[in-house]
Amino acid sequence: MKLEGWIDSYLDHLRVERALAANTLDAYARDLSALAQHMGQASGEATLPSEIAPHHIEAFLAASMERGYGARSSGRRLSAFRGFFRFLVRERVLLDDPTALVVRARLARKLPRVMSFEQIERLLAAPGDSTERGILHGAMLHLMYASGLRVSELCKLRVGDIDLQRGLVAVHGKGGKCRLVPVGEVALDLVGRYLRDVRPRVARPGSAILFASRRSGRFTRAAFWKMVRRYAVSAGIVPLPSPHKLRHSFATHLLRGGADLRAVQSMLGHADLGTTEIYTHVAQDHVRAAHAKSHPRA
Repeated sequence: MKLEGWIDSYLDHLRVERALAANTLDAYARDLSALAQHMGQASGEATLPSEIAPHHIEAFLAASMERGYGARSSGRRLSAFRGFFRFLVRERVLLDDPTALVVRARLARKLPRVMSFEQIERLLAAPGDSTERGILHGAMLHLMYASGLRVSELCKLRVGDIDLQRGLVAVHGKGGKCRLVPVGEVALDLVGRYLRDVRPRVARPGSAILFASRRSGRFTRAAFWKMVRRYAVSAGIVPLPSPHKLRHSFATHLLRGGADLRAVQSMLGHADLGTTEIYTHVAQDHVRAAHAKSHPRA
């Protein structure tokens, strides 16, 4: 079977057996299709997996970086290729993994940008609560910041995922994993008001989606992005934040307040503690700044 056929088999494996998210599958499909196209252009015909050598992978990644791909995007592509070729080794299509000796491009440690608490307060207050749309948008913004949700997780929430009595939200994250995250009282009150006063008038009959939209039935990531930017402009927040900054700010503000790193890892849904540890550097910057400002011999 040619390379394209094995790529389809691998994507089916990821979809059925590993239950990866649709966005992750799309990214893998793009990266592997780009590799197949590169190999086809080099040889002039469809390629067999056994014809791919390490220098082909290295040449493809180098060409990608020349076209503007950064080290992070290049590393993501290499990860996609490694998973694919390890799959072929397990299926006994290949004896060796051609990516085994390919070196990942070195990544500079990039600290997440976060909003100050004062900026968060202004953003959360921007929708107001005098209109149905304001109540809906306010509930979404408060819940995202209160629980550190990803945008995709927020948009996929169902009515049954929020427990107003216990103050918990069941979040369905990457890879189909579910985690329970506590929700603060202010966010709970706003979500409860939205469920009582707004959702019955905007949700489609039979819909279980928590945050409903009259136009499309459910909020999309793009619609939420535009909404955050619009309220950031009205609140005078510069530079304009991305929705993911709410998640970064949630984690950083918790750690600055003395939260346990493992607890923050659990709330964020990180599989690796090292992913969460990056927020400690942001929190330590805050501590250093306070020390420099306040200590008589700083």
